Amino acid sequence: MTDHARTTLHDLDDAGVSVWLDDLNRPMITSGELQAYVDRGVLGVTTNPTIFAAALAEGEAYTDQVRDLAAAGADVDEAVFALTTEDVRNACDVLMPVYERTGGQDGRVSIEVDPGAAKDTERTVQIAERLWSEIDRPNLLVKIPATVEGLPAISQTLAKGISVNVTLIFSLDRYRGVMNAYLTGLEQAREHGVDLSTIRSVASFFVSRVDAEIDARLEKIGTEEALALRGQAGLANARLAYQAFEEVFGTPRWQNLADDGATLQRPLWASTGVKNPDYSDTMYVTGLVAPQTVNTMPAKTLEATVDHAELEGDTVTGSYAQAQQVLDDLERVGVSYAEVVDQLETEGVDKFEASWSELLGTVQDELDKAATSQDGQENSR
Repeated sequence: MTDHARTTLHDLDDAGVSVWLDDLNRPMITSGELQAYVDRGVLGVTTNPTIFAAALAEGEAYTDQVRDLAAAGADVDEAVFALTTEDVRNACDVLMPVYERTGGQDGRVSIEVDPGAAKDTERTVQIAERLWSEIDRPNLLVKIPATVEGLPAISQTLAKGISVNVTLIFSLDRYRGVMNAYLTGLEQAREHGVDLSTIRSVASFFVSRVDAEIDARLEKIGTEEALALRGQAGLANARLAYQAFEEVFGTPRWQNLADDGATLQRPLWASTGVKNPDYSDTMYVTGLVAPQTVNTMPAKTLEATVDHAELEGDTVTGSYAQAQQVLDDLERVGVSYAEVVDQLETEGVDKFEASWSELLGTVQDELDKAATSQDGQENSR
C-alpha cells in the first residue's frame, strides 16, 4: 500500500469493504491497465458474458487466438470456453499477489457458468468443475446463479472444494437459502476430507435493479406517499440482507464449521452502478459500508468513488429498523416485494441468457471471419 498513493478504495478496505472491478478484457491485462487498478486499491474482478462480448467485438486482441481456434475446427462453445478462460486465468495471475497478501480472501476473479444451465443442477456442477480444472488457479471464483435449481449446485460445487460466487440474489428469502447452501456445501466438503480454509465464497446481492423496478411501480401509483419512497428500496433490501448475514454467521452451526477452518461467505453488493441520473452516483457505495463485504463496481462507479465519494463509516448495521420500515411502507402503498424480487430473478436469468447468446453470436462471427480469411489465403496460393 505504501508504494502507491492512497485512494478512497483503500479507505473502503480499511472499513471492511473490498472493492472489486466489474470489468475485464484482454487489452486491460496486456496493457497493464488491470495492474494499475490493483495499484489504486482494486482487490478483485468480476466478469460476465456482456463484458466479454463487447471486448471481442472491439479491436484485434483476440484475432490470433480466434484464427487458431477456427483452424483447429473449434465450434462456438469450445471457442467461447477457450477465449474466456484464458482471460480469466491471466487476470488471476495479475491478482495473485493480492490473493497471497490477503490470505486468500481477495485477489479473486469470477467467471460464470453457462446461464443456460441455471435450471439444471447437474449440468451447472459439471460446468463449474470444468472451469475450475481448466483455469487451474486457487483465486478463481465460479459464478452460479441463485435459482432454486442453483442452490443444490452451489452446495455440490463447494463440496468438491471449488470456490463459488453466488450471483443474481434479489430476495431476502433466497439469500437465506444461499447461506444455507453454503453451510451445507462446507459440511459436505468436510465429510470428503477437504480443507475448509481453501474454500471461499461471496453472495452477490443485486442493488440498483431493485430500485429501478420499484421506482417504476411507485411512479405508476403516483401518490405523494408513493413517490416519497423512490430510491430507498435497493439500500433497504441490501441492509436487511446484511442483518440476515449477521444472524446466520452467528449460529452454532456456523461456529462449528469456523472451528474447522471455514471462512465467512461475504455479502457482495452487485449492480452498484446508479441507473437513475437524479441519484448520487456513489449511493450504492457510501450507503453500503459494513465490515466483511465486497462492492463490485463498473469502472464509471469506481472512478466516481475515487473522485468524490464521502465515506461516513458503517452505514448498514445501525439502520435495520429504518430499512424494514421502507419495505413495510412499500407494501402499504401497493408495491409487492415478493412480486418484484420474483420478477427480477426471472429477468436476471433471461438477461444472462441473452448476454450469453450475444457472446456466442459475436464469437461465431469472429470464427466465420477467420475461416473466410483462411479460405481466401488457401485459394490465393
